[in-house]
Amino acid sequence: MIRMVRNGLRKYRRFKLGMSPQQNLLYGFLSYVVIGFVLLNLPFMQKVPVSLLDHLFIVSSAVSTTGLVTINIYDSYTIWGQIIVMLLFQLGGVGYLTITTFFILSTTRKITHWHRRLLKSEFTLPVTIKITDFLKSVIVFTLIMEFFGALAFLWAFTADGTSFTEALWPSIFHSVSAFCTAGFSLFHSGFADYVGNGWVNLIISVLAIAGSLGFIVVTDLYLRLRKQDHRLSFTTKIVGWGFVILLSVGTAFFFFTEPTISGLQGKERWYASFFQAMTAMTTVGFNTVDFGTFILPMLLVTFFLMYVGASPSGTAGGLKITTLTAILAILKSRIRGDKKITFLHRTIPFERLYVATSSFIFYTSIIFLGFFLLSFTEDLPTEALLFEVASALGTVGLSTGITGKLSAAGKCVVIVLMFIGRLGVLTFGIAVWSRTTKQDSIEVPEGDIAV
Repeated sequence: MIRMVRNGLRKYRRFKLGMSPQQNLLYGFLSYVVIGFVLLNLPFMQKVPVSLLDHLFIVSSAVSTTGLVTINIYDSYTIWGQIIVMLLFQLGGVGYLTITTFFILSTTRKITHWHRRLLKSEFTLPVTIKITDFLKSVIVFTLIMEFFGALAFLWAFTADGTSFTEALWPSIFHSVSAFCTAGFSLFHSGFADYVGNGWVNLIISVLAIAGSLGFIVVTDLYLRLRKQDHRLSFTTKIVGWGFVILLSVGTAFFFFTEPTISGLQGKERWYASFFQAMTAMTTVGFNTVDFGTFILPMLLVTFFLMYVGASPSGTAGGLKITTLTAILAILKSRIRGDKKITFLHRTIPFERLYVATSSFIFYTSIIFLGFFLLSFTEDLPTEALLFEVASALGTVGLSTGITGKLSAAGKCVVIVLMFIGRLGVLTFGIAVWSRTTKQDSIEVPEGDIAV
């Protein structure tokens, strides 16, 4: 028996080493989905019977940190089922093998070449940041933010009239959900009841922004504080400026244009405007206003914010700010007739431009294909279907309220979109269609930008 187990483990190890890093990531996240699906099907995980397809949908949404749901989490699952869902979006948020590799570094201080290749495929890093420093910052920063986020939620919920015992578990659950930009909630109306609660709005925003800005930015800032000679990477500067600009523009649009928000008074109007822009950009998926009531122009604004997303190598989905920056740099340089592609007086390496244009084309094509398929399977408003597709692929979790109305075929389409969104469109493409398991190393200069 022991020999059979050893032989099985040996064959499995050869199987993993024989695959490309992208294929390992695909099968790794797929294994999370399978394990989660099996666990949620156990009788003591459910309060009421849940269909197999809905189980699969919830698990896929959790692993991809999306937050789209076809059933209510609190009403459908026991505390044990809710814990499984939380663990799934925790694992999905920090990344495949991140926790395992952190423990390896903590004990042996060395990781294998296979681990390095796999992690470099999942996390796109500028050359100024080492993978070991990055991994340590991921785990430490995640634990710190989620711990203090839970304490902050506990204080806010109890101050709002909820008892300590009733507020404890929702505080932990929503802290992890917010930081991982998962968008899962135990409340029936999400956070609509807290539209005017400044503290709850602030706590969610801080957690979501901290997670979505990316561990690159966090590692970069930490190294800058620790080492005076460390210079902030080009990626950090691009992400910081891009995030502030898009968030400010989005907030202004919601404040002055959306009738649902314009009807709110005083601080509530500002809270709602900022929160809806923030939730779309960080892809956290919480909302304090019903997006199903939004006018078409504001749905398109939200669509664009979800499409762009935030930072690479973070918990957010979307195309990424750095990828959009690279595309704009190409456009600017072509219009001006420049020989080099530059942005903010920095030359962007050709290899990164190649990745950015590939991501842009593939990402946009998948949105079109997903929308095309849903238009066949569903008899629902066009704008609602397009919004759902962008939310699923961007792992956002916002919806106009049609998720539970989707047919079985429609749910399957959304499941695939969420999975691709978490894996990354290029990683998915390489994993499925690449004919080789070896990837040539890319030499990039100091002015690198992660896309």
